[in-house]
Amino acid sequence: MADMTLRSRFVLAGRIRTHYTEAGGNGPAVVLCHGGGPGSSGEAGFARIMPLLADKFQVYAPDGVGGFGETDPYWPVNEGTQSRTDQLEAFIDALCLDQICLAGNSQGAWVAAKYALEHPDRVRKLFLISSLTIAGAMGVPTPVTEGMKALRSYDGTKQSMRQVMEALVYDKSVVTDQLIEIRNEAANRPGAPAARDAFEQGQARLAKDPNLRLKFEVIHTLPRLAIPTVFAWGEQDTFAPPEIGRELQKLLPNVPFHFIPKAGHQVQTDQPQALADLMLAHFS
Repeated sequence: MADMTLRSRFVLAGRIRTHYTEAGGNGPAVVLCHGGGPGSSGEAGFARIMPLLADKFQVYAPDGVGGFGETDPYWPVNEGTQSRTDQLEAFIDALCLDQICLAGNSQGAWVAAKYALEHPDRVRKLFLISSLTIAGAMGVPTPVTEGMKALRSYDGTKQSMRQVMEALVYDKSVVTDQLIEIRNEAANRPGAPAARDAFEQGQARLAKDPNLRLKFEVIHTLPRLAIPTVFAWGEQDTFAPPEIGRELQKLLPNVPFHFIPKAGHQVQTDQPQALADLMLAHFS
């Protein structure tokens, strides 16, 4: 039986002091990429599912650059999610990982997919979860949703953090006082608010600057990715509604989509066992 305990670690990924959470023993590597938003981190995004994967895999969930978790908040993020992809490359290299299974939620799904597109020889399987970022990069219109409004209204208080979290999940009982405390403390640590602002500016440049948008778009590349890929989406997602997922499904005919009932934007938080079963079947 593998150690199911979540362990806090740091590694110098390139020149970035990167924090990550890990679980498991010496099994094949699974790397999980968290979403965006204040207080996001590897642990905050994947704590409920990591122990369910740890019996068969060594699971890593790094905190991205841009003010997330405990990773260096002062590292430049001039290209938004592409900066996170570059950090992911350095992280995987630093830990000497190869032939990994890679997964991501929301913004982290784009990061995972982009890394797989840039390094197809390093990724064995890919698993993506509810992502407006991928939809936008595939040319699918992405309206301002109720969940997105809640995310943008965060003002640094615990109450607004609760509103953010309740917009991301279906089961409000998982939004505990402890989770709010952890996320709100991370969101307000020195350097984090300014890093989030810089990240958003970098992401806007990546998505809108004609000279950078080619790095963001995956319209012509993701449908041709040969790595076996699965997409999961929450049926009750108010941040990235399932209708957007079904539009994306039409553009990715070779990717199986699973729409999970009683799940919001963080499917792995609402339905950890159901999602873990899908991941284990895909990764094995």
